[in-house]
Amino acid sequence: MSFGWDSGVIGGVINLNAFIEAYGLGSKDAVATANLQGNIVSVLQAGCFVGALAAYPLTDAFGRKYCLMGAALFTLCGVAMQAAASGHLEPMYIGRFISGLGVGVSSVVNPIYVTENAPRAIRGLLTGMYQLFIVTGGMIAFWGNYAVSVHLQGPKQYIVPLAVQGLPAFLLFSLMAICNESPRYLARKDRWEEAKKVLTMIRHLPPDHPYLLDEFQEIAEQLDYERRLMGDANFWSLQKEMWTVPTNRKRAILSIVLMICQQMTGTNAINTYAPQIFNNLGITGTSNSLLSTGVYGIVKVVSCCLFLLFMADSLGRRRSLLASSVGQAFCMFYIGLYVRISPPLADQPVPPAGYFALVCIFVFAAFFQFGWGPACWILVSEIPAARLRPMNVALGAATQWLFNFVVARAVPNMLATVGAHGYGTYLIFGSFCVCMFFFVWFFIPETKGVSLEHMDRLFGVPEEEKREATEVGKADVSRIEIEEHSNRSDDRSV
Repeated sequence: MSFGWDSGVIGGVINLNAFIEAYGLGSKDAVATANLQGNIVSVLQAGCFVGALAAYPLTDAFGRKYCLMGAALFTLCGVAMQAAASGHLEPMYIGRFISGLGVGVSSVVNPIYVTENAPRAIRGLLTGMYQLFIVTGGMIAFWGNYAVSVHLQGPKQYIVPLAVQGLPAFLLFSLMAICNESPRYLARKDRWEEAKKVLTMIRHLPPDHPYLLDEFQEIAEQLDYERRLMGDANFWSLQKEMWTVPTNRKRAILSIVLMICQQMTGTNAINTYAPQIFNNLGITGTSNSLLSTGVYGIVKVVSCCLFLLFMADSLGRRRSLLASSVGQAFCMFYIGLYVRISPPLADQPVPPAGYFALVCIFVFAAFFQFGWGPACWILVSEIPAARLRPMNVALGAATQWLFNFVVARAVPNMLATVGAHGYGTYLIFGSFCVCMFFFVWFFIPETKGVSLEHMDRLFGVPEEEKREATEVGKADVSRIEIEEHSNRSDDRSV
């Protein structure tokens, strides 16, 4: 939610008159203004990129729970600096970079934490909640910007939304303090009794329930297989495993390309610069463009809810991505051609074709939430092997933040320079959506209903190879370990 809230806040704040005056965004040079806007917005994504890279060793060393709490503290510190910047660019840049560090770490750890706690039947739903909270944060920020534009004047107009964006980080820190650690992380650290206790608690099942025993057995067998295959691994040996083992390399490359594609849809260009885009389509006045942006936020939240409830674990990841690509490409091409052929005129009413272009913005948001929004995070967090999951998600998240930075930095200049009213911007993003359709068609398998421990088989690891790596009594050893730990727990309770 912190990322969605921040993107929504800054996209509206840079269009408020008080902020424009305080930070010198009123230059008559459109390109100079676009550069300054891009710098203010994109420095957060730069911090997110660094935070995402740092998240892998941190989450492996300190666990999922405490990494999320630390990330929340970084975000709160950065938010405080932004709110107190008072027209000075230096603390604004530093504050947004520090916030980005926290948001970047949490963007990696959050999907891992949810995936490792979720039962497989609703794993897609719960992992996709990550995207739901991003768009919910954006929606709240959009309406907050509209409210301050109507009800506040002077510096309070931008200080209030910049300060309130720290609320999600405060809630994350407070609520994670009372949450459990991931059972799969505890198992990786050989804390088996704690892992079984946590798994029993979050499944709400008795310790001897067959479902619980089977899941615990799968965890033990998968970890045993990976340890026999690679032994005691460090960062560089895991890098070697990721890039030299064909099935792992394939999954890493898919994760990278998925996250590049997610940003190349243009969704975060609209999220961050929605008020300017609505102005380009003929919606005049700061309050009117912010109101339209608020409606856009509602459409995104409703669409994401519909996907998670009815599509994530029924329609599946692959078909959702395919449908999303087609819908988004149509919307972007129509908007680009409308702005090129019949651009809105100043002080003239919006024509019917213009209203349809506005509708396409909302339809675009809906299609993104039906596929490329939540499905990418679901896939990146569920397809890697357990020992490579933190590194794979960190790699995917870092890629996402890198290209998010590229988009956030480039879009203001694109809107100012790539054709009248920036029509070429929409055509470029539409072309990317077409390419993404074919990428999914040829390279992305369906993972719906596949357990985390069986992803190796889906991506081509032969069952014979897995048996050979663990032939020294894998199942028996794991079962004995579980029974021993269970007996110790019973003895202690007696």
